[in-house]
Amino acid sequence: MKQINRIMEIDPWKITSNKIEIENRRLQESLTSIGNGYMGMRGNFSESFSGDHHQGTYVAGVWFPDKTRVGWWKNGYPEYFGKAINALNFAKVQLFVDEQEVDLAKPLVSDFEMTLDMQHGTFSYHYIFLGVRVSTQRFFSLSQNELAVFKFEFESIDNENHTIHIRSYVDTNVRNEDANFDENFWNILEHGVTKEGSFIVSQTIPNPFDVEQFTLFTHQMHQGMFSRIMQEFENGAIIESFEGNLSANNNLNFEKRVVVLTSRDYESIEQMKEADLSMSDSLVKFSYDELLGSHSEYWKKRWDISDIQIFGSDEAQQGIRFNLFQLFSTYYGEDERLNIGPKGFTGEKYGGATYWDTEAYAVPLYLALTDQSVTKNLLKYRRNQLAGAHHNAKQQGLAGALFPMVTFTGVECHNEWEITFEEIHRNGAIAYAIYNYCNYTGDEAYLAHEGLEVLVEIARFWADRVHFSARKNMYMIHGVTGPNEYENNVNNNWYTNKLASWVLKYTSESLDKYPRPDLMVSNEERNKWADIVDKMYFPEDHELGVFVQQDGFLDKDLTPVAQLDSKNFPLNQNWSWDRILRSPYIKQADVLQGIYFFGDKFNLEEKKRNFDFYEPLTVHESSLSPSIHAILAVELGYEEKAMEMYERTARLDLDNYNNDSDDGLHITSMTGSWLAIVQGFAQMKTWNGKLSFAPVLPKAWEGYSFHVNYRGRLLKVLCNKHVEIHLLKGEPLELNVYGKATQLFDNFVTNLS
Repeated sequence: MKQINRIMEIDPWKITSNKIEIENRRLQESLTSIGNGYMGMRGNFSESFSGDHHQGTYVAGVWFPDKTRVGWWKNGYPEYFGKAINALNFAKVQLFVDEQEVDLAKPLVSDFEMTLDMQHGTFSYHYIFLGVRVSTQRFFSLSQNELAVFKFEFESIDNENHTIHIRSYVDTNVRNEDANFDENFWNILEHGVTKEGSFIVSQTIPNPFDVEQFTLFTHQMHQGMFSRIMQEFENGAIIESFEGNLSANNNLNFEKRVVVLTSRDYESIEQMKEADLSMSDSLVKFSYDELLGSHSEYWKKRWDISDIQIFGSDEAQQGIRFNLFQLFSTYYGEDERLNIGPKGFTGEKYGGATYWDTEAYAVPLYLALTDQSVTKNLLKYRRNQLAGAHHNAKQQGLAGALFPMVTFTGVECHNEWEITFEEIHRNGAIAYAIYNYCNYTGDEAYLAHEGLEVLVEIARFWADRVHFSARKNMYMIHGVTGPNEYENNVNNNWYTNKLASWVLKYTSESLDKYPRPDLMVSNEERNKWADIVDKMYFPEDHELGVFVQQDGFLDKDLTPVAQLDSKNFPLNQNWSWDRILRSPYIKQADVLQGIYFFGDKFNLEEKKRNFDFYEPLTVHESSLSPSIHAILAVELGYEEKAMEMYERTARLDLDNYNNDSDDGLHITSMTGSWLAIVQGFAQMKTWNGKLSFAPVLPKAWEGYSFHVNYRGRLLKVLCNKHVEIHLLKGEPLELNVYGKATQLFDNFVTNLS
């Protein structure tokens, strides 16, 4: 159901508004979030804002264990729910013009405009207050990840002299909204003054779970045409006060630079101080414009490869660029200890940790747009957490490894039973990512070593999790939740059974290819795997010609979504959970997710029957849903449906489709807009290690183009009145275009099929 709440203007490279959204301020904050992979923040004003909003600043990998609270404790529950926590508020300033404080929620503010510049990675806004134009700009540096920079400029527009007073903060008085308690997470260990500014050393409060406490060293430095008049520490904040005289004919500028260091990278506070001193001494040598120029150059290099150009639709163009910008603001693969949080630096919902979204949805994008070492780091992240996955399986009385639904360490820290220990299909997605990496890159060295270690333990889990039905002489998997979270505790979810069977087969084949005696997989164990593969039960209805989502699905009242009154949507905000569970409505691709993963295993008629049956029952209330449907719709020739799904995935947050973007963006699902174009409209496939394209041009567009890295080559694909494929770098490549084998030496041009 298309329900749009669009509060920002359409522009190919910018997210803009000339209005302070008092009622939709949280949504506006989400949409103007920025980050650099190391840290980031929502689009909060630095100045005071007395209206409703959500203050949020986050540092990658810094989290806190929130005690799991349930009415009735059950064996196997995780002890805590891991939370990405609010870091110190270092953007904060109090701004006074002629002794009157600026409050951006009050009517004295006029001529407001804000801009998120995606091309250069900056967020800026300006306004007029009591005859003074205030202009601000900020960025989180890509050239120095520990650095955030905030610039303020003041201009008298009423030809009067004004006194400007600034109080600049680093404030530990922050709260998480998505937590079981209303506590301050930070204890102050130390604070002090430096020649450039002031600092706070803070540490997360103790916890009873033996989870490490994190320490932050936060140093604010100031430059500009202001006199520092006071430094103070009060109520958990360091505050530096500045004063400047703004004459009618001159401008004033003020700059705040903040360096944030963490105990993830330094063993002691002394080491942090030494590193900060070195950085600070270096930073003072550079002007604001030089720092910004270096930062922007990094964005240019990223855009040179990743940008998708869409001709004829600024709305579609803005959507894909917004999603790529937020993805790369969250993660660019430099640190194998990190992963792609579902909210990134835009909010703390979902715990802010790692979900299966990474392996299922993000890996294809990062394979195509970054060096293959980035995806390898995502695989290493899971390998490094194998001990935690062993723990999770053991908690359930099972063998092998169960990778977590939510984690920071590998240990499960999600406290909803029907998700945590029933949505076990994510274990298959971890294995599929290993296959996807090897199949795409042609590099199987990882598979032969760390990859097989992970695969074997996942296979052992599946072999123990299935049970044998003597009545049907088949293996089954009961008590699961599939990708469709609007059904819980079901039996024989087709997608889950398909993944389990595939993992067992793929692992066994990989052991044949790369024998690993050290993994101690016996012939008896492998024979059991083979028996499960041969006798796995897959629910299917031959009369309808569809794979059945789970054993009881066809017994539901299968009323299509189109017949529901629009007032019911989103279902998860209007219906009781009991009603949702009894309904036939599907949150996201489930059976169709499996058909997408293993697209070369099903013929077009099978895909059509299943799409035609399941899509009309799908409400797409998961951000992960539209892209899969878009990809399959293009393949089936359903252009109108494909475009509908592209618009939904590309502008899910920009248009707030599901009425849930105010508490943060849907970062991992932002890959969906790229998938919908490249794997959808361009029909790029890499089945069985063979690259192919069959581009389709939507009627609403004049054309589109994109780049992909593939096995050491860089390709550019252009689709308008014809199709062009350019080999920009690397050796000649054999590929298929519209089903015909083509040797690509330089450029290839053909008409649209």
